[in-house]
Amino acid sequence: MKIGMVFFGLLIFFTACTNPNTKIKERINNSDSIVINYFKGDGTMDTVVAVKIVRDKKIISQLSDLIIASSAAVNLTCGYDGSLHFFKKNMVIQDIDFRMNEVNCMFFTFKQEGAFIATKLLPEAKVLLESIRK
Repeated sequence: MKIGMVFFGLLIFFTACTNPNTKIKERINNSDSIVINYFKGDGTMDTVVAVKIVRDKKIISQLSDLIIASSAAVNLTCGYDGSLHFFKKNMVIQDIDFRMNEVNCMFFTFKQEGAFIATKLLPEAKVLLESIRK
């Protein structure tokens, strides 16, 4: 019986970690612009080195798809390389931080319903974020 409960618990854990978060997808996909702050790139948030504004709906959709692509365990010790601020009608609807410059710490992190949530920052997301910065 205990083995069955452990197996069931692991099954739920692994299933939950791979399902996209549809709540955040709906929220950010309805935005009309994104402001991206790029930090120094060493994990600290103390210096913004570039700010980009994205209004292209195609890029907003691509980015929102990449943000929800794969859940991950929250690791707030990694630091941040930038932040995304999703807007709708000149109001921030979601803030998302990201870390992309360290192989073992490539995550999007955001708050949802009072809890921190993390998703994997896939290589495609890194390429997109770097291309927006240029």
